[in-house]
Amino acid sequence: MSAPKNIAIVDFNYPLPDEKIAKFPLKDRDKCKLLVYNDGIISDSVFSDIVDMIPSENLLAVNNTKVIPARLEFFTPNGARIEIFCLEPHLPADYDSNFASQSQCEWKCLAGNLKRWKDFDLVRTIPCKDGDAELSVKKLSVAPNGEVVVRFSWNGGRPFSEIIDAAGSIPIPPYLNRKAEESDTVDYQTVYSRYKGSVAAPTAGLHFTPELIARLKCEVAQLTLHVGAGTFKPVKSDTIGEHEMHREFFSVTADFLRNLVAHAGHITAVGTTTVRTLESLYWFGVKILNGQNPDFLAQWECYDMEDSTISAKDAVEAIIKYISERNLDTFKAATGIMICPGYQYRITDSMITNFHQPESTLLLLVSAAVGDDWRKIYDYALNHDYRFLSYGDSCLIKVRKSKA
Repeated sequence: MSAPKNIAIVDFNYPLPDEKIAKFPLKDRDKCKLLVYNDGIISDSVFSDIVDMIPSENLLAVNNTKVIPARLEFFTPNGARIEIFCLEPHLPADYDSNFASQSQCEWKCLAGNLKRWKDFDLVRTIPCKDGDAELSVKKLSVAPNGEVVVRFSWNGGRPFSEIIDAAGSIPIPPYLNRKAEESDTVDYQTVYSRYKGSVAAPTAGLHFTPELIARLKCEVAQLTLHVGAGTFKPVKSDTIGEHEMHREFFSVTADFLRNLVAHAGHITAVGTTTVRTLESLYWFGVKILNGQNPDFLAQWECYDMEDSTISAKDAVEAIIKYISERNLDTFKAATGIMICPGYQYRITDSMITNFHQPESTLLLLVSAAVGDDWRKIYDYALNHDYRFLSYGDSCLIKVRKSKA
């Protein structure tokens, strides 16, 4: 398949009045509206009824990443406010090792009011469970795109996970146009969140409750993809070929991969982050079978691969063999894949997702699944009082699959 780089992003615009954007979630997570799309037919339901819509033979794949309090506020000696927004670990680069660091670590960040941050360290006293800690931030480098590498240093021998929990605030989406509240620390996490690392929630999973999960007739399997700030990055270019897609890190266990093989053809993904991981896994398997290094999948790489007729089962089994030969129980990689119209889904058969922003890469991903019917779905939602974006309502979409 050829890369559809000439797609005009303006073709994926739609009117989204501010009153349609949910600023807060419903009190009962699973009572939101659910739009169901299957082969051109749209129907209404309630999210709690999804237990009857996912067959027992399906595998429900969810992303168990946990949102970190990624926004940290500091002040210069002159009183200027500097906001540090943590993006991803730099040193140690591994999330678990970084969060376990007990005196210093480095992160790639964004810095608000960067011009006011000269060559001095930012310092702040952090109230922790067993006493105060002094946290300092040193600016190490600034990239042309404005990304900053910083070194955090602190006393007391506490892990960085405890420091950032005490110092930071939950980074709710910018389009909510409000400050984070105490309720967001719970509301902006899935009930199955487990591994810290995301700066945005996999919001399609926010509708699940422990009680609803217990009622599911299908098997549930967890993967981990740490959602980056790039998920909110608007497409500012005229065509999507000029947009730089963000990179995100993920990990899947050997048991998860074996589950994919066992349920091939019956995979339901919760959220676009899960979709992105599943589809990337297919192409990593193809890379392995082609003798290539499976550490990173570039934005347009899958569109350029000559052999795309490998089955999903064979691709996933190639990854299982790859990690087995290296005595690993987990496959870790980074993906920059752009899923847009022209892409043929390989592993994902259906998806649960929220309603996305106009002219966004997430809307492109949905369009790749349903074709031009994305507009039919969104028009219906707008005309039937659905709530949009992160804290909004949900939809269950049957994916139009390739024959490979």
